[in-house]
Amino acid sequence: MKALVTGAAGFVGAFTSKRLLEQGYEVIGVDNLNDYYDVSLKMARLEWLEKIPGFTFQKLELADEVGVRALFAAHKFDRVVHLAAQAGVRYSLKNPHAYVSSNLVGFINILEGCRHAEVEHLVYASSSSIYGLNAKTPYATSDRVDHPVSLYAATKKSNELMAHSYAHLYGIPTTGLRFFTVYGPWGRPDMAYFSFTRDILAGKAINVFNHGKMRRDFTYIDDIVEGVARVVDTIPARTEGWTVEGGDPSRSSAPYKVYNIGNHNSVELGRFIEVIEDAIGIKANKHYMDMQPGDVLATHANVDDLMADVGFAPNTPIEEGIERFVRWYRDFYKV
Repeated sequence: MKALVTGAAGFVGAFTSKRLLEQGYEVIGVDNLNDYYDVSLKMARLEWLEKIPGFTFQKLELADEVGVRALFAAHKFDRVVHLAAQAGVRYSLKNPHAYVSSNLVGFINILEGCRHAEVEHLVYASSSSIYGLNAKTPYATSDRVDHPVSLYAATKKSNELMAHSYAHLYGIPTTGLRFFTVYGPWGRPDMAYFSFTRDILAGKAINVFNHGKMRRDFTYIDDIVEGVARVVDTIPARTEGWTVEGGDPSRSSAPYKVYNIGNHNSVELGRFIEVIEDAIGIKANKHYMDMQPGDVLATHANVDDLMADVGFAPNTPIEEGIERFVRWYRDFYKV
């Protein structure tokens, strides 16, 4: 079995590639290695991936239609795990065109590749941010998601719509995964837990938005990858008798499915900072600020359908996950 993993030098992409290799897949990993955050961290992830037999890396910009077409022509992929994207809610306020190129143009090129190569299953990353202005929590995949509050979220909603159209038109089985605030060792430096740890250790004040009153469903990387790995071989079928008027929007008469992957436990930001302080052993100097544009007040995942279909629900406590992250951070950055 051969799998394509896009965004293979990224946080979730690297760990997903590792897991698929351990399961016996041959993995072709692609990434454009952009400088949205420290490229040396991406290269370090690739360094340990390339030591695992069965992994091959190719630098590729997914907006390059010719390059993506050549990639699919060169390999017969059984599974495609599309994790590459321009990430970040706040960055989308500054550089919106990057999201169109990566998240929309890149995704249509992947869909076209899967269509012409008759790939058995496309799994792709969506995001909890698509719940936008929804006030009901926990968020369920049976909820409508029509009011995103950032361009990043809008592109992820668009990906789900694009995937459905290809599942309907061409019968390509597609599964979207709405990740909830992923954290852990080897994580992204633009994420709050990473910058909090860096600044606390450096003796700098940390910016705490919405005065610490936001809530997030923090989900440990190992749980995310376990969910992805189980979903990869759970190919969605058409739901017989499904209609738009009476059906669950996470399913369809096409071979299409969407899951939440979250820790199904919403934690206040203030409490999350306390856990980081305890793991580091230093109290933070906090600079309280108002809520930023594009942010949502709370995220909280309902994962009942994930549990029902693949027999797994994330469950790593933040105390355990943050301790592992801080230990990795101190070792990696020699702090």
